[in-house]
Amino acid sequence: MDEQKESLQKIVTTLALKNEEIQNFICCLKQSLQNLEANSTRVQEDLESEFSSLHAVLDELKEGMVTRIKQERASRTYELQNQLSACTKALESSEELLELANQTLCSNETDGFTQVVTMAPAFRLSLKAKASDSMSHLMVDFTQERQMLQAIKFLPVPATPEIQVSECQVCDNSVTVVWTLPEPDSKIDHFDLEYRRTNHEGPPRAREDYPWMVMEGVKETEYTLTGLRFDTRYMTFRVKACNKAVAGEFSEPVTLETHAFVFKLDAGSSHQNLKVEDLSVEWDSSGGKVPVQDIRKDKNRTSSPMHSPARTAMMSPKRAPSARVGRDRFTAESYTVLADTMIDAGQQYWEVRFDKESKTFAAGIALRSLGRFDQLGKTSASWCVHLNNWLQQSLTAKHNNKARTLDCPIPDRIGIYCNYDEGTLSFYNARTKTLMHTFRTKFQQPVIPAFMVWNGSFSVQTGLQVPSIVQCGQKRNSNTSSSNASLT
Repeated sequence: MDEQKESLQKIVTTLALKNEEIQNFICCLKQSLQNLEANSTRVQEDLESEFSSLHAVLDELKEGMVTRIKQERASRTYELQNQLSACTKALESSEELLELANQTLCSNETDGFTQVVTMAPAFRLSLKAKASDSMSHLMVDFTQERQMLQAIKFLPVPATPEIQVSECQVCDNSVTVVWTLPEPDSKIDHFDLEYRRTNHEGPPRAREDYPWMVMEGVKETEYTLTGLRFDTRYMTFRVKACNKAVAGEFSEPVTLETHAFVFKLDAGSSHQNLKVEDLSVEWDSSGGKVPVQDIRKDKNRTSSPMHSPARTAMMSPKRAPSARVGRDRFTAESYTVLADTMIDAGQQYWEVRFDKESKTFAAGIALRSLGRFDQLGKTSASWCVHLNNWLQQSLTAKHNNKARTLDCPIPDRIGIYCNYDEGTLSFYNARTKTLMHTFRTKFQQPVIPAFMVWNGSFSVQTGLQVPSIVQCGQKRNSNTSSSNASLT
């Protein structure tokens, strides 16, 4: 009995779900009927509007051509009528002279009359018509136009474009996407290009971390996206063609690799006087200490576990656990913060924007083993450029406690290039890509981006490719000596 009830309950549940599906489908059908009615009305109105515009063009063209015929007829009528009037008068004058001449011949008094006859208007009159009566040059032949009109059809759905991977380029944080159509289509009005960042190679997945970004109204069969930040391994692209009525299907998605160096700042090991937020750092003189007024407020709070002195002490920045195992906080005068990603191969590039009024600022790389008391550039475990605004402003390159003054304007943004395999570390004016200094060494172990600031602030920009101008400059200088050689 229980089995029958259970079986019946399953049937009832299944039937209820089926009924719900049918109800939803009925709603969809009703909505489709409403949409069909609205869309049919819209396209019919559009069609009537297009034909009205076409009729208006034909009427305007007809009016202009009829006006041209009337003007030509009036002009030629005027010329011919004037000529007809002149001929009529000349004929009347000639008839009078002819009658007078006959009378003169009968009277034998011809002296002087011969000269009068020769001056008759008939002898000066041209007997060639000044205007033609033909109007054949104003005839028309609308055979081709009639065929074109007869060929008018509803706009077809545009063909699906194909992205040409071999012609696409990824360079200098820009991506140029090139595509083609199966065959030329003069009805194409524009293309819509969509792209999405992803960490997965291959076709898009059902669930992606990043949304599609849209570039609408592209008129050519290629488009360049500039100023991108490559914080994912790949970017996926797709494109569709659109005419004035409808859009075609999207092309097959194409995934392009967007390699760049991406890292974050390790707030867990930074000096307690540095306020680290994402990729920005600001000097904090309070050093994480709780202000007196906050302590007074804590005394007035109930002694709940959330606000107990023991919990407050446990949550102090001084006692916060390190973000990386084995890495203690920098302390004393080492106002340092490291990145969370090491470099152990290849070429990497990143930029840092800093406050030029900072009392002290430094940026470069360091070994992971850099001591918690060590300042950048003062040991063999770090290389950097150092800005000093304490007594007088100076910019120096530092390594192993040796410094070289850099004879160049102080920029507000520095580009840092590291070629781990070649043992090269170069610093550039990020705006002009002018080389400021190059360290040449041989890295024995992985290095990590490092920064230091005292009474100032800075922000880091990652996800950048090595600029082409930097790569070209490195190739030119790889086999030549330079005044920017490493410190010894």
